Amino acid sequence: MLVNMHQAKTSLSKLVSRALEGEEVIIAVNNQPMVKLEPIRRKRQRELGTLKGKITKSEDFDASLDDFKDYQ
Repeated sequence: MLVNMHQAKTSLSKLVSRALEGEEVIIAVNNQPMVKLEPIRRKRQRELGTLKGKITKSEDFDASLDDFKDYQ
């Protein structure tokens, strides 16, 4: 949908609603497209604990590295 600046000023809330519904809304000045209204894509919030019980670690994961000098 292409609207001129005057229409956009008088019906901004309706245009925003239409953009949120997925419609492409372009605002023009003198019939020249200038800007496009589009929703901000929000990142999905991370959910803590989703991998609990699925990841294991070695019993000696924090052992001193001095024991591994000979492997260099």
